[in-house]
Amino acid sequence: MTTTISQTGNVFFWKKLHIWQKVMIGLVLGTITGVILGESATVLQPIGKAFIASIKMLVVPLIFVSLVCGVTAVKDVTRMGRIGVKTFVTYIVTTSLAIPIGLALAIWLEPGKGMDLGHATSIEVSAAPSIIDTLLGIIPTNPFAAFATGNVLQIILFAILLGIAINLVGEKAEPVRKMFDSFADVMYKLTDIVISFAPFGVFALIATTAGTYGLEVLLPLGKVILGVYLGCIIHAVVTLGGGLALLTRLNPIQFFKGIFEAQLVAFSTTTAAGTLPVTMACARQNLGVSKDIASFVLPVGTTINLDGTALYQALTAVFIAQAYGIDLGMTEYVMILLTAVLASIGTASVPGGGLIVLSLVLTSVGLPLEGIALVAGIDRILDMARTTINVTGDAAVAVFIAHSEGELDKDIYNNKPA
Repeated sequence: MTTTISQTGNVFFWKKLHIWQKVMIGLVLGTITGVILGESATVLQPIGKAFIASIKMLVVPLIFVSLVCGVTAVKDVTRMGRIGVKTFVTYIVTTSLAIPIGLALAIWLEPGKGMDLGHATSIEVSAAPSIIDTLLGIIPTNPFAAFATGNVLQIILFAILLGIAINLVGEKAEPVRKMFDSFADVMYKLTDIVISFAPFGVFALIATTAGTYGLEVLLPLGKVILGVYLGCIIHAVVTLGGGLALLTRLNPIQFFKGIFEAQLVAFSTTTAAGTLPVTMACARQNLGVSKDIASFVLPVGTTINLDGTALYQALTAVFIAQAYGIDLGMTEYVMILLTAVLASIGTASVPGGGLIVLSLVLTSVGLPLEGIALVAGIDRILDMARTTINVTGDAAVAVFIAHSEGELDKDIYNNKPA
């Protein structure tokens, strides 16, 4: 009887916790388990892969239906254009501000000084698409093929055009609009079901990562890891948090509290698109962003907003230059900034996009591509930080756009009781 009561109490305690608290427990226990078990922790990898697969299952339909609903909710074409331009410009600005942080930290920490990468093994990197090919590639010749392959840029364009067409048809298209609204509600519920398993998926993912890499891999490249993580923290607190405080007069602490759950999922899964369901839930339920703004701004952000990735590219490029004893001047730093911003947008939906962007950045300033090999060894560790900042940037821009459009519920943002 006592055992039964104890078990019931444990179950009740678990149910009382918020999802972010459960994820945090999974994160801590997974780290401890990975350190203790070492490479044996890879036995848990199938659980983590199953969670990632279930998250990815949501991405394509959620992006599509959210964008269609977001566009159809904004019947004023002028307002739609204003929100679109404002969103794109803000994303470009935040990404551009992240790069100087990465450059400054690399120059200060000097992670590659005295390090010999001359014997690093070369790895094959896919060719990056040209600007023209990238622009033409956004147009889906077959929308169903875009859904099947998960081509996010094509899905976004098709969803926006479909939403505009529904608005232009008017009353006759009302049943279609209602159908998409209902479909969106179903997808949000399915998202809740999948996210309820997040603590277990996160536990398995972190245990596998900690067991596979261990301290022996992290210590030699500790300055690179320190630089990326420190840069991401600075960008989050100063650029994103400070920007919100300056432009909206909102308390940035409330912002970070509201987005914390999405940050945890992004940190453990290393996929901004996969974290989108959680980011949307946090933006609407914790930060007070309207459904219309969240449905448009956040899906677009998963594709074109790569604050953390851009910061990582800048820092890594300087690290490789230092390791090879190559001095960079102001011209090279400016070229790194421009290339990282433009290439990040152009290769966002390309498999292995991170390596492609890095190869472009290195090529633009004449650095050897062989340096990618060593960085690739700790890419998973770095990806955890940069994905977290990518997601944080998406949410910050959503709050800013919602505030500027008068569509931010400040009572929800400030966590005031109804």
